[in-house]
Amino acid sequence: MTRVNDRIRAPRVRVVTADGQQLGVMSSREALAKAQSIGLDLVEIAGQADPPVCKIIDYGKYKYEQSKLKKQKSKSATKMKEVKFRVGTDQHDYNIKLGRAEGFLDGNHKVRFVLQFRGRENAHKDLGFVVLNRIIEDLKSMAAVDQPPKLNGRAVAMILSPLPSHQRKRKFQLFHGELLEEDDDHDDEEEEDFDDDIPDDDEESETESSEEEEEERA
Repeated sequence: MTRVNDRIRAPRVRVVTADGQQLGVMSSREALAKAQSIGLDLVEIAGQADPPVCKIIDYGKYKYEQSKLKKQKSKSATKMKEVKFRVGTDQHDYNIKLGRAEGFLDGNHKVRFVLQFRGRENAHKDLGFVVLNRIIEDLKSMAAVDQPPKLNGRAVAMILSPLPSHQRKRKFQLFHGELLEEDDDHDDEEEEDFDDDIPDDDEESETESSEEEEEERA
């Protein structure tokens, strides 16, 4: 709890102004009088120090800034995400899962990869390490190994941490589970333009029918 003005209990405090100027050590009563004389508050900012450090500031503004800073720290806090695999995960699902993992890493989150064994798969747990090591290789442009693959009961797990933002390069940009190359969108546009120049068979037959009807009328 932050102590303010006459709630400050220490008999002597070290006083600092809002712009960081040191006013020295003085009695709490004298420090409070200085703060009130300029229309500000005396706020204890380091109660554990000897003597406690107090700052002459606008407490309402200080409280708002501290609340804002706390929210920013909460938003930027690293969270642990999890992506699960099976020994028989096919290429389509593998691409989707790694695309999702890249999204987590790009959001500055650590990712825990878990591969679970079922039934007869427990007799081939070495395959789990093969899959996780493949993931490490595929995500080396996005992440570093925080905790290497480790067997735990009927599952093998590992944790990857994101690389610095300027070093990251996404590989698994996906479109319905298929890897999307950089030039795919451009190729699609060219194909669409080409198709527009070719008339449909139905349009041709309608044109021919109209010409025949006009000849019969003539």
